Amino acid sequence: MAQRSPVVLITGVSSGIGRAIANAFAAEGFEVFGTSRNTQRTEPIPGVELIPLDVTDPASVTAAVSTVVQRAGRIDILVNNAGFGVLGAAEESSIDQAQQLFDTNFFGLARITREVLPYLRAQRSGRIVNIGSVLGFLPAPYGAFYAASKHAVEGYSESLDHETREFGVRVVVVEPGYTSTSFESNATDADSPIGSYAPIRDHVKDVLAQSVRAGDDPAVVAQVVLKAATSRAPKLRYPAGPLARRLSLLKKFAPAGLLDKGIRKANKLTSSPKPTRIGDPEANLV
Repeated sequence: MAQRSPVVLITGVSSGIGRAIANAFAAEGFEVFGTSRNTQRTEPIPGVELIPLDVTDPASVTAAVSTVVQRAGRIDILVNNAGFGVLGAAEESSIDQAQQLFDTNFFGLARITREVLPYLRAQRSGRIVNIGSVLGFLPAPYGAFYAASKHAVEGYSESLDHETREFGVRVVVVEPGYTSTSFESNATDADSPIGSYAPIRDHVKDVLAQSVRAGDDPAVVAQVVLKAATSRAPKLRYPAGPLARRLSLLKKFAPAGLLDKGIRKANKLTSSPKPTRIGDPEANLV
């Protein structure tokens, strides 16, 4: 009897990185299920069965995972890719907006992971691949809540990996850098704009748009995901692409001051102002 291909569930395959990941697994002969909030408006992917899923809706999460198990009999690999960004200064996002972002980028990931894990534990094998970002270990001026959600994914994944190893389940994080997708155009603007931030905010958004256009092809990230999902000896973190690998090394080895200056230069921000003491009348605090 021929061995059945491993079953992969990938969230957020309608475009960009998620779509590239689905294509990569399908090309390698995996049995692939891809999710989208609206499958009717998602262009079909050869070799991929599309199922509806809203990661912010617990009932939708349960239904999606149940559908995969009913049709395939098991799940071997979960790739958590669904997410979105918010562009603007941290002060410009309401707490409601920040909670909505976390509900997708972090709690949505946690919801579907909790739904899939009982199946992986029962079969005593499996792999969970969480799509993080270099912003999961670096700051993102004018993208603080997005970066915070990716920092949360890093911490959650590292802790979860220790908990699930005894059941034969490993958890890894793939960390892309700038990737040529519609991320910037699909990102949401901060909902409480403040005039003081406008000039620099708009400037940083232009820098981001240029960087995304010049970024890695999503297929580069997809190949790293494929490697992370199938490695016999998985690492916890997989930087995806040349820039991500360089930034990962800089985070580990560069002096903090040099890294700080590099972040400001990369975002084309002004030099940090001269330090002043709290209470100094010349500090001009507002």
